Amino acid sequence: MTFNGTWKVDRSENYDKFMEQMGVNIMKRKLAEHDNLKIIIEQTGDKFHLKESSTFRTKEIDFSLGVQFDYSLADGTEVSGTWEMEGDMLKGKFTRKDNSKVLTTTRALVGGELVQTYNYEGVDAKRIFKKQ
Repeated sequence: MTFNGTWKVDRSENYDKFMEQMGVNIMKRKLAEHDNLKIIIEQTGDKFHLKESSTFRTKEIDFSLGVQFDYSLADGTEVSGTWEMEGDMLKGKFTRKDNSKVLTTTRALVGGELVQTYNYEGVDAKRIFKKQ
C-alpha cells in the first residue's frame, strides 16, 4: 500500500520529446506541460483504484495486478495492458491499439516522491509527483 495517497505532479523530464514520439501534436504537448495532474491512489492487496484529475479531464481507473485492461491516454490514444509489482516498483506494459507499438511505464517511490517513468520507441521520460 506504499503508493496510497494523493500525488500532484511537481516536475517532468523529457516529457515533451516523449509525447512527440507518441505522436501528440504540438498544441496538446504545450498544454500537457501545465496539466496540473493529480493522482489519487488507493491500493487494497492486488487491486488498485486511481483517480486522475488534470486541466483536461478527470478519470477513474480500476485494475488488478497481472490482469489486462483497456485504458485511454489523455490525448485519446487507446492502449491495453497490465501492471505488475516487482519488489517495490509497479511496472506497466501497454500496447497501442492503433499501431501495436509498446509503451512501458514504472511507478516507484524515490526519496518520498512518486517517480513515474515512460519509454516509447526508444524515448524515455519521467514525471515526478509530490505527496499532498
